[in-house]
Amino acid sequence: MFKLTLIILLLYPSFSFAYLGPGMGGGLIAATIGIVIAFFALIFGIIWFPLKRYFIKKKNKKENKDE
Repeated sequence: MFKLTLIILLLYPSFSFAYLGPGMGGGLIAATIGIVIAFFALIFGIIWFPLKRYFIKKKNKKENKDE
């Protein structure tokens, strides 16, 4: 009986008379752009800062060697 009731409730269309205005779409777009920018910032941080540290160490070793 439970399965039959569940199937009927899932298959029976229910209507929602609600209005989703343009603010909802704008918020969704802003959140998506924010997630994409955060992802690229993560990749940039993972790649750039260790490379920067490596090049600074390499430059300092070269300067110390020349003295």
